[in-house]
Amino acid sequence: MIAKALMGVMAFGLAGCSFVGHRADRREAQSLQTWPPVGQFVEVEGKQVHAFVAGSGPDLVLIHGASGNIRDFTFQFVDRVKDRYRVIVFDRPGLGYSDRATDKDGAFANTAETPAQQAALLHAAAQKLGVEDEIVLGHSFGGAVAMAWGLNYDPAALVVVSGATIPWEGGLGFQYRFLGSSIGGALAAPLASAYVKQSLIERTIEDIFAPNPVPEGYVDYIGPGLSLTRTAIRANARQVNTLHAQLLDMAPRYETITIPVEILHGRADDTVPPHVHAEPLHNLLPNSHLVLVDNLGHMPHHAAPAYVEAAIDRAALRAELR
Repeated sequence: MIAKALMGVMAFGLAGCSFVGHRADRREAQSLQTWPPVGQFVEVEGKQVHAFVAGSGPDLVLIHGASGNIRDFTFQFVDRVKDRYRVIVFDRPGLGYSDRATDKDGAFANTAETPAQQAALLHAAAQKLGVEDEIVLGHSFGGAVAMAWGLNYDPAALVVVSGATIPWEGGLGFQYRFLGSSIGGALAAPLASAYVKQSLIERTIEDIFAPNPVPEGYVDYIGPGLSLTRTAIRANARQVNTLHAQLLDMAPRYETITIPVEILHGRADDTVPPHVHAEPLHNLLPNSHLVLVDNLGHMPHHAAPAYVEAAIDRAALRAELR
């Protein structure tokens, strides 16, 4: 059945590619107008990195998860910590308004930025913003980027929130494998960009937040259309599709990270299960502190932000930044 559906999608995409492309163009243009950049742009070797900076105090870098953008953190969370930290939020490469880290970004160019490549681009942007002795917080996929930052650079501390950091058993869903392929990137990404309905977006966000509710106003603010541009769809699918292989390389080196690491995870997180990621990560790190929270899903910085604030404050104290 999947094969038949795939052939149908491909046939439709080939037959109506011009019409689909024009419709995707219109929807993307509308999304860019509705959800414009909220920060500034930093140029790194010809690449544009979108960064939001607010507050004062020790530097705190926030890295969002899969399909996300800066607005996930600027919705409410930045306001909770900017009184005591200088907060720097980045759009990860290929998402939001940041350029791909790879030079190969064509529809059929089946390339993906590794967590290390993403950390390199964001670290270079952070240096241009004068960031030093930083606490780096990564949420979900951003947790892998934060761990790469810890492996390759010298942050003061790490905070991993619902982080995807450990190689898992089994594979990904068909949609990631297909969208992450050359054919899927060329044909399915324009279809998704052109035709995905608001109702599906809302149901997907509800599933990510479960069992916790989606905050009022979140869907309108976050800019789901920014995640549905063809570039963002391809970048996200390919990054997720190759993450397992990258974690196989990264995980054996986690023991070399001796700086303070705070790990926060909801016990009810079905998106990135804590027994697969948070608990093994804690066991691999020599200087980590793990907090598991009952009845908390994948989005602690919205559903239980006080726990995330506490993790950041502990990291700052353990790193002697406060």
